[in-house]
Amino acid sequence: MELKWLEDFVSLAETRSFSRSAELRHVSQPAFSRRIQALEAWLATELIDRSVYPTRLTQAGQIFYEQALTMLSQAHEARTLLRGHVGAPVPTIEFAVPHTLSLTYFPRWLERIEAKMGQVHTRLRALNVHDAVLSLVEGGCDLVMGYHHPSHPVALDPARYDMLILGSEPISPFSAPGRAGRPRHTLPGAADARVPYLSYTPNAYLGRMTEVIIANAPTRLFLDRVYETDMAEGLKAMALAGHGVAFLPHSAVDDAVAGGRLIRLDRSARGAGAHPFTLTMEIRLYCDKLALQGDDPRQKLVRALWDVVRDELRETAGGTAG
Repeated sequence: MELKWLEDFVSLAETRSFSRSAELRHVSQPAFSRRIQALEAWLATELIDRSVYPTRLTQAGQIFYEQALTMLSQAHEARTLLRGHVGAPVPTIEFAVPHTLSLTYFPRWLERIEAKMGQVHTRLRALNVHDAVLSLVEGGCDLVMGYHHPSHPVALDPARYDMLILGSEPISPFSAPGRAGRPRHTLPGAADARVPYLSYTPNAYLGRMTEVIIANAPTRLFLDRVYETDMAEGLKAMALAGHGVAFLPHSAVDDAVAGGRLIRLDRSARGAGAHPFTLTMEIRLYCDKLALQGDDPRQKLVRALWDVVRDELRETAGGTAG
């Protein structure tokens, strides 16, 4: 039996919906159903009454629900206890952060927080947005910092998870300069002169944001996908070398733009404030509410940091708690 099967079952018992629980657990519905079936096979009994709608538990499922809660609680308590004694002599907050934010936003953000509460021992796992959120759901980290946009929202249950909006991050197209300081590549291109396009892989969150920009562009973009990677830093390096146009978060290219090594391409003739190929994402911080209620040293540290961040946002009116 796997721990995630218990977490799946508890979620299903609470939502009474396979589709909703699959969404909250960040897996496809077929995969979620297979995991529930695997748990039932391991227990040799049916937990779900599939003859009715909405879904409900069988009598065995109702009994096992209480047992599952106890087992999960004990497992998490054991992990918390061991984290405090093995390999971490002092309380350490575990972050899951997308690669780009881990290199750009996170270091400056942590410096600002530590100026208010003193040095914080942290451990950071650089993951894509999906895996970072999944790590939080499965108890693999304390806090997740990630991007959010209404077109591709992070589906975490607000009854279970707290959220703070730390700020915003625009993503825009950039090119290396060519002759006379003008962009080497320009948009929108033409059917017979497509622009070399440095692309994210399809499953990358920033790739989905770029697809939204392209789909909603006021004029058709003629692009030739010549390179693909899931890392913004990889696209930045290719753009700096002049290989094409890349859509990049501003925090990843501020230094290159300031030094004249990259040029933003969507400055419209309609005015300095018009940027037809830019999309703005929120930068959010997520936490499991249960982690803010514990009394072990690490949970107290997580709660202290959360309070500092929330209070800072209230003071500056630059963020939102939810």
